[in-house]
Amino acid sequence: MQNIYFTSDHHFGHTNILKYSNRPFKSAEEMDEELIKRWNSKVQPNDIVYHLGDVAMTKNPEGIGDILNRLNGKIYLIKGNHEHSALKHKGRFEWIKDYHELKVKDEEAPNGSQKIILLHYAMKVWRSSFRGTWHLYGHSHGSLPDDPNSLSFDVGVDCHDYYPISYEEVKAIMKQKTWTPPFENRN
Repeated sequence: MQNIYFTSDHHFGHTNILKYSNRPFKSAEEMDEELIKRWNSKVQPNDIVYHLGDVAMTKNPEGIGDILNRLNGKIYLIKGNHEHSALKHKGRFEWIKDYHELKVKDEEAPNGSQKIILLHYAMKVWRSSFRGTWHLYGHSHGSLPDDPNSLSFDVGVDCHDYYPISYEEVKAIMKQKTWTPPFENRN
């Protein structure tokens, strides 16, 4: 069975991200190896990964191909603001988009599927947000406070111990939210 994962903001090869995001690695090379290890510890070769942008940022875009080829899974890329290196390796991605509306079959969701809006950037509102559609984003590296009344959150590696998170993990987080439909009690 294919599992679905979400992640963002690896910044493979980016030395300055160590200080910008206070990452606990001594070098970009050490960071890259640990990110690959953590990715592959969860993601199997046939699993699906939605990467919400900023895969890599390096002066050597060709070297990123080696990293991408070491990552398990079928990777779908939502473009971030630092994709120069990743876009040199378009063939590694199942598709590349700016935005995507995903539907995941889920018996517990309304009508048997959960709709999820995928974008690199956080939004306050999104298509069908008032109907329980989720929104996953990256970009902020954990700098935005989570809103318990909003069905959205940052899936970036800085927020999840440098691991991708599964659909089931996302679902568990969403179940803890206090969101209620805004028009539920209107007459």
